[in-house]
Amino acid sequence: MKTINLKSDMPSVLEALQRLDREVIVARQEKVALLKVVHGYGSSGVGGDIRIAVQRHLHDLAEAGRIRGCIFGEDWSKADEATWRLLQARAELKSDPDLGRRNPGITVVVV
Repeated sequence: MKTINLKSDMPSVLEALQRLDREVIVARQEKVALLKVVHGYGSSGVGGDIRIAVQRHLHDLAEAGRIRGCIFGEDWSKADEATWRLLQARAELKSDPDLGRRNPGITVVVV
C-alpha cells in the first residue's frame, strides 16, 4: 500500500483534490492496488475541510467507477465488513499501523 500525504504543506482544498486525482492516475499506471491517503481531520478544532472534501470526492470516484472503493479511517477496523474482506484478500494489511485505530485522518483507497 502506497501512502500519500495530502496535508503535509497545508494545501487548499482544491489543490489537495487535484493531488489526489494525480495520485490515483499514477497508482493506476504503476499498478498500485491500494493507497493510504493522509488528509488530516481538523485536529485543531477548526477545519477538516480537506477530509470532508476528499471523502466526498472518493465516494464520487467510486460511484463513477474510477476507483474500486474506499474505506474511511474511522472504519479501518477488522470489525468493518469491507475492511475484513480486504484483509482476507491481502493478509499483509493486517500489520498496518492504522488498522483498528479508527483514525479519521486517513482513508484507504482501493484503486
